[in-house]
Amino acid sequence: MAREPSVLDTERFGGDGVEPSETSGNRGLLDRRSYLKLAGTTTAAAAFAGVASADDDYDVIEASGQTIQIGEGETFENTLIDVSNGNGILLNVTGADATIRNVGFSGLYQGGDFAMTINVPAGDVLVENLYLGDGANKSGESFVHGPGAIFLHRDSNADVTFRHCNVQGWPNNGFYCSNTANGGSVRFESCYGKNNGVATFRCASTDDVIVDSVAYNDDTDYSTENGSWGGYTEQHGRPVWAWSPGPVTIEDSEFAAGPYAAALLTHEGGTIDFRSGSYSGDTQGQVQTGEVTNDPDLSVPDGVPTSAEEAAAGASQGSRSRPSTDGPDEEESDLPNRIRFDGDASGATRYEFIVDGEVVPTTDEGATIDDDLEIENGTVHGSVADWVDAFRFDGDLESVTVDGPATVVLNDEEIDPDEYGPELPHVLELKGTGEPASYEITVDGTIETDDEELRSSGSTVQDSVTDGSRTFRFSGTLADVTFSEGEARVFVDGEEIDPDEYGDSELLPHALVIDGTEADAPSVYSFTVDGTVVKSEYRDASIDDEDVIEGATVRGTVSDWRDAYWFEGEITAFQLAGDAAVDVQYNARDQ
Repeated sequence: MAREPSVLDTERFGGDGVEPSETSGNRGLLDRRSYLKLAGTTTAAAAFAGVASADDDYDVIEASGQTIQIGEGETFENTLIDVSNGNGILLNVTGADATIRNVGFSGLYQGGDFAMTINVPAGDVLVENLYLGDGANKSGESFVHGPGAIFLHRDSNADVTFRHCNVQGWPNNGFYCSNTANGGSVRFESCYGKNNGVATFRCASTDDVIVDSVAYNDDTDYSTENGSWGGYTEQHGRPVWAWSPGPVTIEDSEFAAGPYAAALLTHEGGTIDFRSGSYSGDTQGQVQTGEVTNDPDLSVPDGVPTSAEEAAAGASQGSRSRPSTDGPDEEESDLPNRIRFDGDASGATRYEFIVDGEVVPTTDEGATIDDDLEIENGTVHGSVADWVDAFRFDGDLESVTVDGPATVVLNDEEIDPDEYGPELPHVLELKGTGEPASYEITVDGTIETDDEELRSSGSTVQDSVTDGSRTFRFSGTLADVTFSEGEARVFVDGEEIDPDEYGDSELLPHALVIDGTEADAPSVYSFTVDGTVVKSEYRDASIDDEDVIEGATVRGTVSDWRDAYWFEGEITAFQLAGDAAVDVQYNARDQ
């Protein structure tokens, strides 16, 4: 039974007893990583309003006091956060099923009260492959000890899993999670903490678990060079501090008190059930021990990143940079057939396949499962880069379409997708209403027409229809149908659709072109508009699958080609690293 919230004390918060602010500062330009491979570039140190792309395929954000929100179902991953300039940054998790993965903080943190806060009313949160090992100093903070690494808000009722996290040298707790006394739980799997003030693992719930983890202190002053919080001896730096109600369960973990009084300590009626592992030093309070020895192995657990760069690149996770979740494996599924898409690091690949039976994603053969995967009535749409997607199914494989360098393996044999079904499996038809209708259609794949007079490209077609009809074959999914004049009935694979559900009601008026054809080297760019933006083939530009649009923010790269975009509104931010030419044309469709 959870106890009533206790009165705030100055050891937990500042002298005014105020909890840390939930949001302050500005949100980063891009708060989630999308796949962007800058193949052939000589450098990738371009700043996108604080965000750059690194050679090791992760983003770099420079701290500037901003708050990055991670909401429901969102993933923030493959990012190195540079705090060496002395500024703060906050990762604020506010939604269920949120994920923080492959993130590293580089430099001594001198910013706000915490580097990460979690305030989720209910649901699950996953934090894995996180590096906060460069520590923080006390200077300039409102808390009596200085900044803390991770704070679980008292209003949170989420079940949080921390896996493969490295947290060292934070004055005000490493994992400050004792508010599970008010609801929710925390689980630590293969985590590492060293020389954290107050406590490394601070928890409370009877559902809180620490497994295969290490925490210890070997220095009373963790950072004499960069500013310290030394001088606190008797009551600071516990590896584990358990609040009520407990018991907090510990298995196969190692702890050492070092110069402090106790390796494991309980508070206000809390209890610890230390079932297996080892520790050195004393225990204080209600600590029950099982198969426990006094010779701890304080090495870093397997899978824990040991640098910010390693965490951001996902190196300690086998360099996998895609979300992975538990899924049916070979022993759990009785579907007889297997299909696998082996991605290639040279570029992204979109794929589609259709079966006439049941199909499910699987983690067979080291595959990952993408949260954004689309499966409907035996049809699957997905994408791979430097990872593997796999599926089990019954019935026959009717068609496979692959756009990119990935290879396809069916029941352990590599296949040619062209031998399975038509290359362009879908049919799109526009039927005129008797009045002229001008339109632009974009697909997330390839679209073709037999009419050479139409303005058509690999993924976009522009034309008009009055009395008759126009028919196109395409692969992938229908991404956008917009009308600049009039209207027409639209059918996909024989079923009528509502064009308003596939993009804007009218074509966007303005054009932005980034021209790399005359530049000596590749250029990297980013921009934000206050309206809508879509990729375009205006002025013979190419449409690059690896250029990223997130909301109204775009980033990409050009070499000896052009990138173009249609947009509405105004350009509110623009960054360019390189010598590409930039041309903005307002009301370009009227010219």
